[in-house]
Amino acid sequence: MAGNSKRTLIPGAGPLSRVPAPAAFLLVLVLFGLGVWLRGPVGALLLGLLALGVAVLLATTWPLLPPSARVLRVLVLAVLVLIAVSVL
Repeated sequence: MAGNSKRTLIPGAGPLSRVPAPAAFLLVLVLFGLGVWLRGPVGALLLGLLALGVAVLLATTWPLLPPSARVLRVLVLAVLVLIAVSVL
């Protein structure tokens, strides 16, 4: 992107705008909880799917995020990957 690639995110304008926030939160909570509870390869797979989703969202929104938000989201992704590896 040429010029200033940063622009504000408009609520309701993104691809996930039709997904209710409580449903997305519950899905993440269930995937994380099951992944930690089941442990082993199945738990790691569930946590890996969650990490993949976080990575896709991070890659999609990267140009729009300020540096501080980038650092925080990369840290969250790293912690999630570490948890996925630790449940194996």
